[in-house]
Amino acid sequence: MLNKYPMWKNLMVMIVIAVGCFYAMPNLFGEDHAVQVVATRSAEVTVTTQSNITAVLESKGIAIKRSELENGQLLVRVSDPEQQLLAKEAIAEALGNNYTVALNLAPATPEWLEALGGSPMKLGLDLRGGVHFLMEVDMGEALRKMEEAKIADFRSQLREEKIRYAGIRKTPKGIEIKFRDAETVGVAERFLKTKSNDMVYSDGSRDGNFFLVADMSDAYIKQVKEEALQQNITTIRNRVNELGVAEPVVQRQGAERIIVELPGVQDTARAKDILGATASIEFRMVDDKADAAAAASGRVSAASEVYPRRDGGIAVLRKEVMLTGDHITGAQPTFDEYSRPQVAINLDAKGGNIFSNVTKDNIGKPMATLFIEYKDSGLRNPDGTVKMTKIEEVISVATIQARLGRNFVITGLEHKEAQSLALLLRAGALIAPVTIVEERTIGPSLGAENIQNGMQAMIFGLAIVLVFMLVYYRAFGFIANLALLANLVMVVGVMSMIPGAVLTLPGIAGMVLTVGMAVDGNVLIYERIREELLAGRSVQQAIHEGYANAFSTIADANITTFMTALILFAVGTGAVKGFAVTLMIGIATSMFTAIVGTRSIVNALWGGKRLKTLSI
Repeated sequence: MLNKYPMWKNLMVMIVIAVGCFYAMPNLFGEDHAVQVVATRSAEVTVTTQSNITAVLESKGIAIKRSELENGQLLVRVSDPEQQLLAKEAIAEALGNNYTVALNLAPATPEWLEALGGSPMKLGLDLRGGVHFLMEVDMGEALRKMEEAKIADFRSQLREEKIRYAGIRKTPKGIEIKFRDAETVGVAERFLKTKSNDMVYSDGSRDGNFFLVADMSDAYIKQVKEEALQQNITTIRNRVNELGVAEPVVQRQGAERIIVELPGVQDTARAKDILGATASIEFRMVDDKADAAAAASGRVSAASEVYPRRDGGIAVLRKEVMLTGDHITGAQPTFDEYSRPQVAINLDAKGGNIFSNVTKDNIGKPMATLFIEYKDSGLRNPDGTVKMTKIEEVISVATIQARLGRNFVITGLEHKEAQSLALLLRAGALIAPVTIVEERTIGPSLGAENIQNGMQAMIFGLAIVLVFMLVYYRAFGFIANLALLANLVMVVGVMSMIPGAVLTLPGIAGMVLTVGMAVDGNVLIYERIREELLAGRSVQQAIHEGYANAFSTIADANITTFMTALILFAVGTGAVKGFAVTLMIGIATSMFTAIVGTRSIVNALWGGKRLKTLSI
């Protein structure tokens, strides 16, 4: 029968709209004001900590809505912003400096809805509030580390080829290798060119000694800088994800800078803890021939360096780095047979081969694990950038008992330290330290104002469209209005369902645009129905032809707009992406509601009936 949907199509429409409504529902419950407590390296958040905080807040008359301890972090929900500030002050005073106490917002979604997979939309920095950082990568340190790696490579390569050299060091002109005769210089140069063709070589002589100088080519310097920037972006993104910051924005700006936006984080100190923990490790051999008394006064050989030990005292280590954290592919905190904390390390294939060869030749000798961390010193350089403090300490010294491969453990850590080190190593080590050159905090009140203004624009636009459609198309206008409202609900539902979707202020603009675009489809259909009725078609034929003939026009217009939005999403950043996401989702849902949804209602009301007129 003409204009009658089969039962399965009507069920499909109802199920799709019901699913959209279900996933949009969590957005009705808003967010709770909360205080987040995270332990620093020397502490731990436990059930006892939770009980103590509860007692402190109750003693000060601060009502707690809910307290949640999960993954070593405590989230205390309170009723309003004033209570939130009071709770933060009370908790910070009670816990001291071993904990980071930060303001936060937590979804107020009921537990039963969360259990069924419902969660509210993720809000961007301009709506939720949060912190914005502009970070600069220390390219000088990246080049220095690469030169140190090259020096280590040259040493091992010349030894393997049995080419004798008198010394190797870093000079302002490059890496200088000293030989005893000119013939050996030529042999070494020809060999190293086959191994490291990204270096520029030159030779010379001075005071009866012969030298080969290797310097990085301009193309190689550019490559090192690009790799340093990309690796730091990846590492920061992994680190933020590991630590549970929802929907961060991490993207490059120019040749040496990175933009980081953390929605919902209101404590800049907490954010700096997340991003500024530039932790890495190096494995070095201990100089067991060094004189302890001389080393304590700073007198060591040119091939060694003195470092403090975490458990007290000092350690004299060889300058040559056996292995760095760059080759670590996995790190997990575990316990040994005596329940002492340790970190189980997994290396990549190259790192495993290097470590295997080095440890094979040093069985019975002590090896040290050097922990390196860069922290904000609180001071600034003359150019205005933040001055970073480099902290280096030996966390363990162990005797190599056997040849090691791709899997081994690091000991000498406390439980919390083992967890922190494993997390940072697993997320990746920053290839070069970063400094924060700009920081900005957007408060929740400004975000709430943006949401209010955006919602007002959407409501006013929606109201005008609803009134126009109802007056101009009557009963069909009422159906179009139902489809329009269903379309908005489905956009919100899909945005809530997609893990990576973030609603920004331009995203709200995309939703407002979707309102206008969604009604366009119905206008085309209804005008086509009018044309068919004026041409003498019956009511049922006019409805059928109206939907059938308008479909191609609607599809063409929406597909071209969708492709444009897809290009914006691919090449755009930040706000542009937010606009593109909501626009693409809105196009998809509007085509469904305008074509399939309204057709289902029209068929149910007028399909198959003998009618002479339509209220259109």
